[in-house]
Amino acid sequence: MFNLSFITTLWGMLQIIILGGIGFVLAKRRFLDDKGLSILSKLIIELTLPLLIFSQLLEGFSFRGYRNWWWFPLFSIAITLMGFGIGKLLVLCYPDIKDRRGFISLIGFQNSGYLPLVLIAAIFSPYQAQQLFIYLFLFLMGFNLVIWSLGVWYLIQPDGQSATQPSKGIISQWFKLQKIKDFELAKFFSPPVVATVVSLILVAVGLNRIVPKELMKPLKMLGECTMPLAMLVVGGNLAMIPITRIDKKAVSYLVFAKLVLLPFLAFVVILFWRPEPAIGFLIIAQAAMPSATSLSLIARHYKIEEGMINQGVLITHLVSIITIPLFLVLFSTCSISF
Repeated sequence: MFNLSFITTLWGMLQIIILGGIGFVLAKRRFLDDKGLSILSKLIIELTLPLLIFSQLLEGFSFRGYRNWWWFPLFSIAITLMGFGIGKLLVLCYPDIKDRRGFISLIGFQNSGYLPLVLIAAIFSPYQAQQLFIYLFLFLMGFNLVIWSLGVWYLIQPDGQSATQPSKGIISQWFKLQKIKDFELAKFFSPPVVATVVSLILVAVGLNRIVPKELMKPLKMLGECTMPLAMLVVGGNLAMIPITRIDKKAVSYLVFAKLVLLPFLAFVVILFWRPEPAIGFLIIAQAAMPSATSLSLIARHYKIEEGMINQGVLITHLVSIITIPLFLVLFSTCSISF
């Protein structure tokens, strides 16, 4: 059982590494530049991912079959809060960590969309993957709500400054907060979120049953392009991240907290709770994911100190190549296959 689980997981990770590596090399060789990556990202976010969500939910979701669908946004918020709690404790124990808010955010927010999407497609059969895709899309509703609202608000707060203290920093902060209306709230109501909500409404009123197969098939084909394109973008984005001198101590704490402690605590919760294997897999996979690449985008947009964030995103992605298979194998050997 262990050998089979390890080989299956390792093969799934290998496919991710190959696709991400191609994107990384293309970006390093300037075949894909910032503009090209932006176009690919826009294509995924505004077309292929919404179509994937739309086709998967309309074909495989029903409120009768997924009575506890609302759990999944709560799961995502719980994982983020657990990460923030771990980060806060580490900052208290090691007060010499610089850029505390960036450090805590790197632990709290994970690459919750692209990597799990490709991992599920690589490991599971199409039938099993469809169920997990639905769980993932519902999970992302909660994640998008938190990272593009509270997550951005938290990052732009100056360290050690009271929100009630009148200062030039507070005025600057107020102007930054005004950008929320044009940036993260727009991201929250992004096409993937809209596609999820619209799909759930269509399923609720029964209109999903009258969508012709001739229409669904090309939409589904376009949606299935999301997985490889997503990993090209992730690899390319990692190649574009500028890395200054690495803070080895802070990055070591981050790697331990994000890629070891957080998934271990999630695993302990699963052992005691004993959810169905599909839910357990989603929870352990999300808890084991590296830091969100979106944090680099947020830091760049708001002109926040990027050093710690960029280092954390890149290093956690590299180390997760080893840690993700270990935790998925640990989970699979302790659960019933589904």
